[in-house]
Amino acid sequence: MRIGFDISQTGKAKAGCGYFAASLIQKLVEESDNNHYLLYSAFGNTFWDSEHAKSTIRFSQKNCTHLLDNLSHHDSLAFWSVSTSIDEDKLGNPDIVHANNFSCPRLTSSRLVYTLYDLSFIDYPEYTSEENRWNCFNGVFDAAMQADLIIAISEYSRQRFLEIFPNFPIERTRVVYLGSRFTDTDSEKPIASLEPHNFWLSVGTLEPRKNLRRTLRAYKQYLDLHSDSKPLVLAGGQGWLEEDLEQFINHLELSKHIIRLGYVDDPTLKWLYKNCWAFIYPSIYEGFGLPVLEAISLGTAVLTSDTTSLPEVGGNAVLYVDPSSEADILAGFIKLDDDKFREILKTNSQTQASKFSWRKAAKEVMQAYTDVLNMPPR
Repeated sequence: MRIGFDISQTGKAKAGCGYFAASLIQKLVEESDNNHYLLYSAFGNTFWDSEHAKSTIRFSQKNCTHLLDNLSHHDSLAFWSVSTSIDEDKLGNPDIVHANNFSCPRLTSSRLVYTLYDLSFIDYPEYTSEENRWNCFNGVFDAAMQADLIIAISEYSRQRFLEIFPNFPIERTRVVYLGSRFTDTDSEKPIASLEPHNFWLSVGTLEPRKNLRRTLRAYKQYLDLHSDSKPLVLAGGQGWLEEDLEQFINHLELSKHIIRLGYVDDPTLKWLYKNCWAFIYPSIYEGFGLPVLEAISLGTAVLTSDTTSLPEVGGNAVLYVDPSSEADILAGFIKLDDDKFREILKTNSQTQASKFSWRKAAKEVMQAYTDVLNMPPR
């Protein structure tokens, strides 16, 4: 097979979509060298990385060809935004194009496989920007009309998609779970100012969907009730609609208890997961919940939400709370003070994490590629 693959978000400061694409293509190339991979560093008309030619994931294997590296932003928009079908010669005439960044190109000969992450922009429009909501909705709507096959990253996302687009053929959908990118042999980078096992950890892009403000209010109540000096560490890049977060922290008089690290590299993140007291992730809405899987794969005690896709990931290895309830999040903080309970979670975590892997995901995606080529085009 000639497989065209969107790597556009695998560059600098990547988040969920970028980690999915990078981890999946690495394992696909590693596991199936009888295919040829056409890798697009510029993809679609909504996302742009000005350094895409060098920042996106790179392969030197003979069965990998990097394409579109020379496109400027103007040229990329002109190429991907045509009202007729894309020039597939410039894509290397693939059998399949796998779209990974919400954009959905119009193809003629190639089959289109589309990664569906979540539908939070429909279910919680107030938690994103107008521009992002527009881009995401247009991409998913076009996929509902044009995609030959949808790969959802959770059963929750697949079912939600089929509820919103009930005429999409269910047989053209698949669920492929993500894996953790961390292994025991990966390097770690300690943070000298943090005492191991003496800090709470929150990881994620700073945006309202992550429920950070309710978490901070619950943490404030926890500090008021307990003489606990463990700080809450926030690791994650700036998103949208949280520009005044610092003022919010100051208003709660939490400044001396909050450590903001911003975006951190993988060795630092691995050390944070392994050395935190517990990982706090009561997100309002997730398509999968990769930070939860990453945390449990490293034996971390986790608090997360009992909603959307998160129970699919956490199984019986995490502490669930109602993300809409400060009282429930507060109760979670208190429960995680119990060493015995926390150790039970840590023991269960790696058993649950072993159910997920990028090797398994790559095998299932490759089967999806085979299936879609055996289906009539839509």
